[in-house]
Amino acid sequence: MKPTFYLFASLLFFSSIALAQEKYPDTPPEVSPMPMKPEMTEIWEPKVEVVNPGEKYGNAPSDAIVLFDGDDLDQWVSQKDTSQAAAWDIKDGYFQVVPGKGGIQTKMKFGDAQIHIEWSAPDKVENSGQGRGNSGLFLQNRYELQILDSYNNRTYSNGQAGSIYKDHPPLVNAMRAPDKWNTYDVIYTAPRFKDDGRLDSEAKITVLHNGVVVQNNATIHGLTLYIGLHNYPEAHGEDVISLQDHGTPVQYRNIWVRRL
Repeated sequence: MKPTFYLFASLLFFSSIALAQEKYPDTPPEVSPMPMKPEMTEIWEPKVEVVNPGEKYGNAPSDAIVLFDGDDLDQWVSQKDTSQAAAWDIKDGYFQVVPGKGGIQTKMKFGDAQIHIEWSAPDKVENSGQGRGNSGLFLQNRYELQILDSYNNRTYSNGQAGSIYKDHPPLVNAMRAPDKWNTYDVIYTAPRFKDDGRLDSEAKITVLHNGVVVQNNATIHGLTLYIGLHNYPEAHGEDVISLQDHGTPVQYRNIWVRRL
């Protein structure tokens, strides 16, 4: 009787494996009737698009939209009157906030994006806290990545350079001295909304300040507000990138964006 019992048990065992493999196709290969081959996990299509990177760090890659390369502000308009040209001063390869003229914004609208921007606080140090070299990069015209001279300049942590203003402090202070240029490299994921307008997923942001990670896939909790808790009051799609006039002549150069 023992041989018959063992034969029956073996048949039952291998039958259960076959049924499991049919029901659960991801069964590991050691119990799978079909051995895995290297080509089974190779992806060939679609072919990955070729993008030529810049020759040096900060140079725009071949698929980037250049928003400022040192010559003109043709990609920007005034926020006070979007039918008018941006009224900030262009100098030697950079442009500068003209206090009182109001912010500027891009003509094009963006959602998910990679953004490179270089900026410098005024060389002459005046005032302190939020009054020193203050501007801001607004994503979708709503969510502010703070620009501020935070070099030996104490202020509230979620209002210094590299912060998501009044939301997330930066992980570290990577600010350079006022006579030097700073870089922001931003990976931004726009918020998503349901068909009925309710929030589906919040915006996310990663920021490198002078090559140092200061925001690591941080959740943006909503519209930037000076007073009150941030929130998402309404659904929206792609929108402009804007730069703030906060009353100090902050300088900008080499701005480009890639749609993601």
